[in-house]
Amino acid sequence: MILAGDIGGTKTNLALFELVDGKLETIVQEQFASKNYEKFMDLIITFKQKHSIKKIDALCLGIAGPIIDERCRTTNLPWDIKASELKQEFGISSVKLLNDLESTAYGMLYLEEEEFISLNPTGRKKKGNIAVIAAGTGLGEAILYFDGKGYNPIGTEGGHTDFAPITSQQDELLTWLRRRYPGHVSYERIVSGIGIYTLYEFLVETNFAPQPQAMLNLEDDVDKSAMVSRCALEQNDPLCLEALRIFAEIYAAEAGNLALKSMSLGGVYIGGGIAPKILPIIKSEYFLNAFFSKGRFEDLLRMMELKVSLNQETALIGSARYAFDKLV
Repeated sequence: MILAGDIGGTKTNLALFELVDGKLETIVQEQFASKNYEKFMDLIITFKQKHSIKKIDALCLGIAGPIIDERCRTTNLPWDIKASELKQEFGISSVKLLNDLESTAYGMLYLEEEEFISLNPTGRKKKGNIAVIAAGTGLGEAILYFDGKGYNPIGTEGGHTDFAPITSQQDELLTWLRRRYPGHVSYERIVSGIGIYTLYEFLVETNFAPQPQAMLNLEDDVDKSAMVSRCALEQNDPLCLEALRIFAEIYAAEAGNLALKSMSLGGVYIGGGIAPKILPIIKSEYFLNAFFSKGRFEDLLRMMELKVSLNQETALIGSARYAFDKLV
C-alpha cells in the first residue's frame, strides 16, 4: 500500500493507493486546509490516526517548494518537511519527496488521451523529453527527461526566472512592474493566480479601457483574478479580455522558452488550475502565436505536441505512480 500526497500552499491532498491490474485503486483520500496545521507532521499524524494506518510500503509526496537533501522548506507555508522524520514515523525506508511539478509531470504520463486538450494542430507525437508548465497559485516548471527507455522527472524553479517582454506593451508592463517589485520581476509575478489581477491593475493605471461595474468596490475576500476572468469570458469586457490576452501571451512565451531549454521533442504539457478555466483564451491564436514565435526555431516548436491537462489530481497521481514505479 502506498501513501501519496500533493502538498500545496492552500490545500493538501493525501491518499492511500493499491495497484490493481496495473491501475491505481484509491483506498481512502482526504483534503486538508494547509494553513490549519502549524507543522506538516501534525497533519500526517492526523491522517494516519483517523484512518488507522498501521503499515505502508512506501510514501511519496509532491511538495510546492524546492527539495534539497531530502528536505523541503515550503515556499508558501512555515513547514519544514523532512524525509527522515517520515521514515521514522512509518518505520519504512522507501520515502521520496518530489517538487510538486515533478509529481505533476510524472502524473501526466498516466493520464488518458481524453484528459487532454490538444492546442497545436501541427504537433506530432514523438519520443523525447517533455516540458511541463503549470500556472496556479504560482508558476511551476519541470522536465521529464527521456533516457531512451523511460521518463525521469526533473524539478526546477524556472517560474522565478526573469520576465522578458516580447512586445512594446510588455516593455511598458515590465517598467510598471519594476516599481512594484524593484528587486526582481519574475514570470510568476504575472503567470499565476494573482498575476491576472496584476495585469488588470496595469491596464487600469495605463487607461486601457473603463473598468466594468462588476470590478468596482469588490470585497476583500473576493478572488479578484477570478472576477477578471469571469468578466472577460461572460461579459466580453474589453479591459478584462485584454488582461487575459496578455496573460496567455506571456504564459505561452514562457512555455516556448521551457520547450527550447529542455529540447522537449516529446511535447509540452500545460497543467495547473488556471488553463482549464480560461480555455477559450488558451485555445486562441494569441497563445499559439506567442508559443511559436521563437525566430529561427519556430519550425521546431510547430512540430511539438502542445496539450492542456484537464485532470486536477495529476500531482497526486504522479506521486502515487512514482512510488509504485520506483520505490516498491
